[in-house]
Amino acid sequence: MSGYNGSVKSYRQYCGLAKALDVIGDRWNLLIVRELLARSPLRYTDLRKGLPGIATNLLADRLHELEVSGVVRRYEAPPPVATTVFELTPRGQDLWPVVRELGRWGRPLLAEPAGEDAFRIHWLAVPARLHLTDHAPDQPPVTLVLRSGDEALTFETGGGAVRVRAGGAETPDAVLTGPPELLVGVLVGTMGLDQARARGLRVDGDLTALHRLRPPSATAAVAPPVSRRAARAQTPSRD
Repeated sequence: MSGYNGSVKSYRQYCGLAKALDVIGDRWNLLIVRELLARSPLRYTDLRKGLPGIATNLLADRLHELEVSGVVRRYEAPPPVATTVFELTPRGQDLWPVVRELGRWGRPLLAEPAGEDAFRIHWLAVPARLHLTDHAPDQPPVTLVLRSGDEALTFETGGGAVRVRAGGAETPDAVLTGPPELLVGVLVGTMGLDQARARGLRVDGDLTALHRLRPPSATAAVAPPVSRRAARAQTPSRD
């Protein structure tokens, strides 16, 4: 089923953007899509863990709205899962370019330390799809693990592709451990490896694995990040 869910407040405008926002513009909706793009299918409890701060009744409401709008579907997974899981429909998967470009637009806002902001390492799966490529597909596969706190994310090459999965690996070629802002900076190319190490990033193993996925020229190719304070200072006055 597709179309606008009448229980949600509508802009009542005959415009593609307005109609799209009727479906995905409510708070949390695109973040639910992000979770299902990064890890799918998911149980309800897994969705909640990936959306810190959302109330359980609000998540249930948002999932219902997205189901009615044809963005998400639920089904009963067979054993050993044997529970209700959620995944994106083809219509929901079509939101990947939207999530990708919003993430790209918001990347400069990650220049400041995470501070008290919540972080889940699987959120790096979205920028990884943007920035990581196997630059030596004819070479033996490599495995790179990123760690922050007690969470890990693993990148594996194979057949010219880069696969991402939650959790660690038994024998990775390299492991990067540190706070979110350092992992993000190194991953997307806004921070050099030496700079990240000087700020506390721990690197174990063979860095060939990192360079295999992220070209050395990545830092120079990306515009320098803009802090929120600097962004506010650059905003023209309305006076």
